Amino acid sequence: MTDNNRPLDVVILAAGQGTRMRSALPKVLHPVAGRPMVAWAVKAAQELGARNVVVVTGHGAGQVEAALADTGVRFARQERQLGTGHAFLCGAEALPGDGADLLVLYGDTPLLRTETLRDLLADHRSHGSAFTILTGELPDATGYGRIIRDAQGDVERIVEEKAATPQERAVREFNSGVYVMDGRAPDLARRITDDNAAGEYYLTDLLELYRGEGARVRAFRLSDPDEVMGANDRTGLAGAEAILRRRINTAHMRAGVTLQDPDTTRIEDTVTLGRDVTVEPGVILRGGTRVADGVTLGAYSVVTDSVLEAGVVVKPHSVLEGARVGAGSDVGPFARLRPGTVLAEGVHVGNFVETKNARLEGGVKAGHLAYLGDVTVGAETNIGAGTIVANFDGVNKHQTRIGAGVFIGSNSTVIAPREVGDAAFVAAGSTLHEDVPEGALAVARGKQRTLEGWSRRYWGGMREKVSEKLPWLAGWLERQG
Repeated sequence: MTDNNRPLDVVILAAGQGTRMRSALPKVLHPVAGRPMVAWAVKAAQELGARNVVVVTGHGAGQVEAALADTGVRFARQERQLGTGHAFLCGAEALPGDGADLLVLYGDTPLLRTETLRDLLADHRSHGSAFTILTGELPDATGYGRIIRDAQGDVERIVEEKAATPQERAVREFNSGVYVMDGRAPDLARRITDDNAAGEYYLTDLLELYRGEGARVRAFRLSDPDEVMGANDRTGLAGAEAILRRRINTAHMRAGVTLQDPDTTRIEDTVTLGRDVTVEPGVILRGGTRVADGVTLGAYSVVTDSVLEAGVVVKPHSVLEGARVGAGSDVGPFARLRPGTVLAEGVHVGNFVETKNARLEGGVKAGHLAYLGDVTVGAETNIGAGTIVANFDGVNKHQTRIGAGVFIGSNSTVIAPREVGDAAFVAAGSTLHEDVPEGALAVARGKQRTLEGWSRRYWGGMREKVSEKLPWLAGWLERQG
């Protein structure tokens, strides 16, 4: 009789050093498609509805635990890395031990689908199995332990490649290392010995212990062996990234997103996209970015942790970080919105405009070549080309408030902290070091002086150098007499 309502606990083995990565960062923290590798295993376990998820840490334990601190998992330390059997036992001892099914996952296999694990668990329970192994089949399974079945098709043993006969090496079905076990697993794991050439405790020894109890051991075969591909070095990371990128992009396209060139589009798993979004080639979307319906993302733009409301147009080569862009606004090309930027509806931020900790109300236009930092700008204000808000005195940031309907002339500098009232005008080329009242015109620039004949006198004293380096100017001087 089967019990499909038994609770499920998950142990994720993530204690290894991963020397082949050649990195100061623990292997399981290397990111793939927007998540550390180990976080993919946590996500899958939680999507399965696991009651408890225990991550076994060892190498770089503090870093791994800090990275997963907000996920709701538990941690168990494997102080000495004595093999997979020992690591599993460290994790199992942090669980209630009340007969729940136990699933073993790994922190370096980010490609394993939740749907596959759900099918594995269903097979385990429906057949009344005590120990179910997730297996795959490859034309050449070199490097993997081979699955040897008995006449009834149940798993008889796992043979490691170095101990296999030529006939056993020809077997194409391999052991993935992912197992579902009944509640006896912790007690049986305590009986595993280190009587082997490596002097380690191997989790695969559980199979023989279960069979010694007369329990049924089954294998559930993957349809796609890539799902259990581990990322042991940088080439493995790149391979996993490519597979996940294709999965993510395909899911978005099937949900109503246009990706003009999926092969050059990188969308992290944590990003959400609405319908009728158009993504041009080379776009990168990262972190908690949320994109509403009807948005267009221009070629080679990079958007990180930002919110784009309906109908926004981001033109090519723009960079958005921690920004919020209101409905109907357009950004770029070549614009940069830094953290704390909030654009209300219908705002235009043009080429080579940079914003930081800035709020631009509806209808504001900043067409080109401006820096707007630590500033609020009222509705329908026009920011001329070359405008700079000088907000930093070398120690502190200072705030500027520009009212509604203001006209800031080109090449102006606003020295914070300043207030510019509604409907004010600032003449081009001004440097504001005083507030501007509502409706006033501010002209803050030096008086122009024009000195007739200055060029002829200045350059005339350097005729020899001018003749050698600036022949066009020498000709002009000759014409001046």
